[in-house]
Amino acid sequence: MTHKPTILVVEDEEDLRDIIIYNLKREGYQPAGVETGELGLGQANAMKPDLIILDLMLPGINGLDVCRRIKQDSNTRHIPIIIVSAKGEEADIVTGLELGADDYVPKPFSPRILLARVRAVLRRSKEAEEDNAQLLEIDGLSIDRNKFQLSIDGKPEKLTKSEFSILHFLASHRGWVFTRYQIVDAIRGEQHVVTERAIDVQVTGLRKKLGNHANLIETVRGVGYRFKE
Repeated sequence: MTHKPTILVVEDEEDLRDIIIYNLKREGYQPAGVETGELGLGQANAMKPDLIILDLMLPGINGLDVCRRIKQDSNTRHIPIIIVSAKGEEADIVTGLELGADDYVPKPFSPRILLARVRAVLRRSKEAEEDNAQLLEIDGLSIDRNKFQLSIDGKPEKLTKSEFSILHFLASHRGWVFTRYQIVDAIRGEQHVVTERAIDVQVTGLRKKLGNHANLIETVRGVGYRFKE
């Protein structure tokens, strides 16, 4: 029997929660819904769902605290989280991503958009073992981590260590949105120093070297960057 992914919806607006659950069921998922952060934490531990859709504005424990606790708990930290949030809450979205959320969908949203994000996050979760791949082949790019070498359409392109590390990190997580802080945190173990402000400079230089492939690195306004899926 094919496994039907389980999805926990933590949303205090009953009508919206019901709409999300209805559409998830239509797509073949097994959803469950709760209306508070406290219940969300309890169900996350009890269900161990394949994915959590989490509203930020919740009564009692807010969504950011729910996200923080889930990602700090060794029993639940592996569960992907999609934040749903009003457009005016950019700072909270950034905080949520830095706490470990995997994606966000601004309110108001169409069910089709949310379902597309759900499919993408679940797919990326299954492909997580590829995150540390030494050689990535993507849309004409060959990114060889062993040699710290990039080839574009078969021609080698020289990158700085910082540029290469940023490129490999983003390309290893196609479609994921990362804040500048997350990018710094991911590559700070390398033999070089990068600050949040320097990330913009590095990305600008990287895009120039990518030439016709520059659009593969997308700017997510108010949040950070992602590698085009």
